[in-house]
Amino acid sequence: MKRLALSLAPSILQLFSGDMVTTASTFLFEATEKRFFFKSVSILIPENWKNITQYKRPKQESYKHADVIVAPPTLPGRDEPYTKQFTQCEEKGEYIHFTPDFVLGKKQDEFGPSGRAFVHEWAHLRWGVFDEYNDDERFYSASSKKIEATRCSTGITGTNGVYKCQGVICITQRCKIDANTKLYEKDCQFFPDKYQTEKTSIMFMQGINSIIEFCNEKNHNREAPCLQNKMCNSRSTWEVISSSEDFKGTVPIAAPPPPPVFTLLKISERTVCLVLDKSESMKNYNRLNRMNQAVKYFLLQTIENGSWVGIVDFDTTAHIRSKLIQIKSNSERRKLLESLPTEASGGISICSGIESAFQVIKEIYPQVDGSEIMLVVAGEDKNIRNCMDKVKQSGAIIHSLAFGPNADPAVTEMSSITGGMHTYASDQAESKGLTDTLRTFGLGSTHLPQHSLQVRLESKRLTLRSNPWMNGTVIIDSTAGKDTFCLITWDKQSPGISLWDPSGTPTGNFTMDEGAKMAYLSIPGTAKVGVWTYSLQAKANPETLTITVNSRAANSAVPPITVNAKMNRDTNTFPSPMIVYAEILQGFIPILGANVTAFIESNNGKVEVLELLDNGAGADSFKNDGVYSRYFTAYQDNGNYSLKVQASGNTKTVMRSLRHLPNRGTYIPGWLIINKDIFNAGKIEGNPPIPESDEDTRTNLESFTRIASGGVFVISNVSKLPLPDLYPPSQIRDLEATSGEDEIRITWTAPGDDFDVGKVQQYIIRISGSILDLRDNFDDALQVNTSDLSPNEANTKETFAFKPGNISEENTTHIFIAIQSVDKSNLTSKVSSIAQVALFIPEADYSPGKNYPNPRVNISALVLLAVGSVAVVSAILSATICILKKKRNAIRLRTEF
Repeated sequence: MKRLALSLAPSILQLFSGDMVTTASTFLFEATEKRFFFKSVSILIPENWKNITQYKRPKQESYKHADVIVAPPTLPGRDEPYTKQFTQCEEKGEYIHFTPDFVLGKKQDEFGPSGRAFVHEWAHLRWGVFDEYNDDERFYSASSKKIEATRCSTGITGTNGVYKCQGVICITQRCKIDANTKLYEKDCQFFPDKYQTEKTSIMFMQGINSIIEFCNEKNHNREAPCLQNKMCNSRSTWEVISSSEDFKGTVPIAAPPPPPVFTLLKISERTVCLVLDKSESMKNYNRLNRMNQAVKYFLLQTIENGSWVGIVDFDTTAHIRSKLIQIKSNSERRKLLESLPTEASGGISICSGIESAFQVIKEIYPQVDGSEIMLVVAGEDKNIRNCMDKVKQSGAIIHSLAFGPNADPAVTEMSSITGGMHTYASDQAESKGLTDTLRTFGLGSTHLPQHSLQVRLESKRLTLRSNPWMNGTVIIDSTAGKDTFCLITWDKQSPGISLWDPSGTPTGNFTMDEGAKMAYLSIPGTAKVGVWTYSLQAKANPETLTITVNSRAANSAVPPITVNAKMNRDTNTFPSPMIVYAEILQGFIPILGANVTAFIESNNGKVEVLELLDNGAGADSFKNDGVYSRYFTAYQDNGNYSLKVQASGNTKTVMRSLRHLPNRGTYIPGWLIINKDIFNAGKIEGNPPIPESDEDTRTNLESFTRIASGGVFVISNVSKLPLPDLYPPSQIRDLEATSGEDEIRITWTAPGDDFDVGKVQQYIIRISGSILDLRDNFDDALQVNTSDLSPNEANTKETFAFKPGNISEENTTHIFIAIQSVDKSNLTSKVSSIAQVALFIPEADYSPGKNYPNPRVNISALVLLAVGSVAVVSAILSATICILKKKRNAIRLRTEF
């Protein structure tokens, strides 16, 4: 085992069980007052790694649902650990991203021990807390009349300075005060003492050895402009964690926790069985043909080579139409097409279909663990719960597609308990997304290399009556274009089809399938970059036509632009609002400036259209992070709603963001080392600076279009009766303030009458000399005259200037400002984030909490240290015997409580 582990350079088991997760488990246990630890860890091994006997086949574990991924950095040199977290306070994040170098322990100088950094990120992911540092606002004017470093708690001591290196020579300079902000200039940093006794907080700087706790209500720094204060209404991280569902009902555990149990999992070939409803209910609304069109598209284009695919259909009983066939070429795909049902009749037995699928899979694999069942169903089956326990225990993943409003709701539950996806297809003629749905299922739960990812470039459905033409364009950008596939469907009669490439050359040779009422074209090689034009002419009136265009990455070394869409929850009760999210990435790099539109369709076919925004206001947590968001409250009926998102960009507006991502482990710029033998003199031991990036570090991008399905969510208790106004304006979270000679100027993004839609009636602006009084007793604070302030439409920028007047508090050092919005029904928003302006030029404090002289750096000593370091590094490099050959891993963790 030891020799084999070294050949994996080093093994995954060494990486995680040896240090990081085991150490993190113990650290988490102590930090949570002996309540939580990692009981079990499932590690998914990349498919291209060599097989060993210790690898087991996964059940419902998948890359898609992993808590942690290990993958190359977003950009070279960006090895900071971070959590993909774009939801609200107390809501779980998406995943943690570690790089191979971080996992190997090569970044401990910059981020501290990896186990501690893991707990920092786990708190982001599991409990929805935020950082207690702020790289954009490193300092603030404190009530002590001093400039303080943004941190929690203020008991953490250190020095403020500017650390610069040129070659091997490094010097420390005093921080200068910016004349406009009255704070330190941008290059000033806080360097903590390397040795100190303060215990909080893990969400500030996890690398300080003495820190073993989260900030709590007693020691939390509510003045600091950190994300935790802004996102969680100034509550401490421990207050948020201790109010979580995990925490409820737990008690401290007396005995130390056992070490985590590690399981190594590896997916071999993908195994999929299609289970298709052919009961009487499939006769209605052209469901059988629509299903076959989508399945044919899935078999022809979506499912990847090397996969095993079988087909079962069912009515009162189940019928095995095709045993598992491994797809190696188009001949296997065509053979599977011959197994689709052609007639619909009889009753319905969903359990029979699922049990037959298990039988098909077991002919190849004794266990069905990790296999996928794609279930398409329209009818309701009173006996479906007879096999629910068997499904739950099987280890299979069930993806489900429900046709129409009468599909059995237990199907959704099956998908939920097995880790599968569920979606819904309306019976309305204009309903979109059936091929989108099976394409999403086709991407499945396995991890595909970026060059194998399929992206959707066009998806359009239109019912034509007086005008027989359906015209449009498809943009193929340079990141896509390989294996481009175009599908056209109709209801009555095949249309006239014309397609022109970007140079205007006609492209034809569509394969016509009159029986399935579809035509398709596969463009060989890589399609030309540019704007393709299509024109479809209906030959019947009325006629419903659809066009779908998919493609893959043009270059295996360049990841394609992708869009992922989701709602903030799968089920909801009226009138609680929901949030739509769409994330646009190239690899892990956010894409900014795109036009993003969400289409939300109810089960009666009505479609609500929302423009999604990445402006850091309303439902959007962070500005310019590549996640576009919006509130959704336009509920039509009870039942299923489906989400589809379309994103596009042009060369003038869209760009890649190279900023450092939020919610990452705190980078340690260096340490202040105190020599008590020399009059408490101090010097800074600096770390290599991380690559610089700021708001303006962006690169332009070409025009593109992408379309994604966001699955299904279910709404209940929607009232049919007339109701009063239920939704207040959204909270203002981007309030900023600057001071002039005799006035204060504030800016913010306008909320709407209903969250982020419409226009508010008025703003109530109040000020105070105490941040806590303003937060806790907003109605009692001094109100600013806003009679000449007229609100603008939601999501526009608001600006207002006022003279502060007299603050009653004695010894006031600065003014705190907050806003509350009021709509036409007199509903009020939550009090905004709190902005502040200093009433004085703060005292520069270079060594917070210290009385010793300000540090000086011995340049000659630093030169010797730097030169010595070069020799050591060279020796280490010459002794290196292996490198990590790594594609991507995922870890599935379970917290025990």
